[in-house]
Amino acid sequence: MSGTILYVSGDKGVATLKKNGGDWKLESHGLQDWAVPKVGVTQSKPGRIFAGTRGDGVWVSEDFGNKWTKPSYGKRGPGKVRCVAVHPRDVDTIYVGGEPIDIYESNDGAKSWTRLESVRSVPGVAEFGYPLANVEPHVREITFDLSNPNILYAALQVGFILKSADGGATWILLDKGLDADVHAIVIDPENSKRLFIASGGDSYRAGQAPGRALYLSEDGGDSWSPTAMNYNEEYSVPLVMHPKNPKVLYTALAHGSPGSWRRATGAESYLLKTTDGGKSWQKLSDGPNDGGKSFTEVLVIDDEAPNQMYAGTRGGDIFSSDDGGESWRKLSVKVPSISDMRCVHA
Repeated sequence: MSGTILYVSGDKGVATLKKNGGDWKLESHGLQDWAVPKVGVTQSKPGRIFAGTRGDGVWVSEDFGNKWTKPSYGKRGPGKVRCVAVHPRDVDTIYVGGEPIDIYESNDGAKSWTRLESVRSVPGVAEFGYPLANVEPHVREITFDLSNPNILYAALQVGFILKSADGGATWILLDKGLDADVHAIVIDPENSKRLFIASGGDSYRAGQAPGRALYLSEDGGDSWSPTAMNYNEEYSVPLVMHPKNPKVLYTALAHGSPGSWRRATGAESYLLKTTDGGKSWQKLSDGPNDGGKSFTEVLVIDDEAPNQMYAGTRGGDIFSSDDGGESWRKLSVKVPSISDMRCVHA
């Protein structure tokens, strides 16, 4: 397989989309019996995908999603997986976050797993709850400090952020001055003390957090400042940084939690962009959002062509932009739902 590839995961497994000239084609759609909240893939091995299923651990494809196996079949390991992170310097080392809150590590390409017991020993972690009865508190995202991958951040939904400085051997809880419902963490590669987060606004709605959806830290997560406070919307999920310019970031905002989007106006959503490292944010076209009714769950920037972006809505629509998000066109392919999307070249 050659060209640009999008891996798209959601409530019905993982779809592989390939760009054929100016059009996109659905090449395969695997693991459809499982919800796959997140996938892990690297440009150095673009055909290998780690799929975290919400119930049956991590499945792996070595051929761009055509065939899938569970390397740890019959062994102890993660069950309900909520996120997957491939080590930036070792493609066989993977960390996954679970539901309830748990983190597992594999050093052999998901063949075997070690549970990081120290996660549950952090004071307060075992007591976190979740507002819905059918969902347990979980690890939504794991992010590496690229300058020192032994430093890890884990976004907890709901439960603030866990940070490790020793590859996961020990952890501390970062819970001062930010929302407890953390969805995404982005680290400035030129200054790894500089962190951005997108949150669900749970603490804000409860009157327990100073900001709304977006926060910035200049000291590795010890303290936080709200950003984009000139916008009233308090819910966000996607947060991506330009691969060549860390002052440029993109996100999507919505009004209220997803349960409230059944109203006639839907999510009341739009995209934001900053070009000054979060000091100010500007609205972008509402192209991916159906006039604001639907919500952009995922934003992806093509590392090889940074003006090329992709957006995936919660409902399964995929959009493309070749001008840095200023304008969008809807792709002809659609999937049942979208929770994650990755772009590679092969």
